[in-house]
Amino acid sequence: MAAARTSLGRVLPGSSILFLCDMQERFRHSIVYFPQIVSVAARMLRVARLLQVPALLTEQYPQGLGPTVPELGAEGLQPVSKTCFSMVPTLQRELDSRPQLQSVLLCGIEAQVCILHTTLDLLERGLQVHIVVDACSSRSQVDRLTALARMRQSGAFLSTSEGLIMQLVRDAAHPKFREIQKIIKEPVPDSGLLGLFQGQNPLLMNLQP
Repeated sequence: MAAARTSLGRVLPGSSILFLCDMQERFRHSIVYFPQIVSVAARMLRVARLLQVPALLTEQYPQGLGPTVPELGAEGLQPVSKTCFSMVPTLQRELDSRPQLQSVLLCGIEAQVCILHTTLDLLERGLQVHIVVDACSSRSQVDRLTALARMRQSGAFLSTSEGLIMQLVRDAAHPKFREIQKIIKEPVPDSGLLGLFQGQNPLLMNLQP
């Protein structure tokens, strides 16, 4: 069963964790679609809390790049400061303490730097990585798209926030489904991905997961 879950990329609340990477004040005006991707990441965090999926939050050099933006709604999460691009060295102890962990849901910035480095480190540990594509961005769309393709080539799964949320819930009979249904019915902001996927973009075609 474990091998099937690895190949299919199933996401289960009891074996998943949400990573929130470096959504800080100094990036507010330099990251494309910053308000939109923070809004989607906040949506993921709300669902994670409802389903008791743990969440971890990092900040890249907060002395210079500022704190996590308040609209993420991360009150109650203790941000972990880092200088390494990957989240993994800083969160090593947390990962080691969760032997049941199989899947990491990854949101944040920048796609070609901290998100990519984190993804490669997690994959190297044998974990599934699910990139929330509408909750990740960069300073340029070229870097963003190329990073998504690169991570997919390495074995990460690309998913939308709603796709992952519905995987986590699995059943309309879930006791939290009505609360989650209200969240997914809220309009999702355009995070600039539609144009990237139109026209059979060669970077996202025929990639082997």
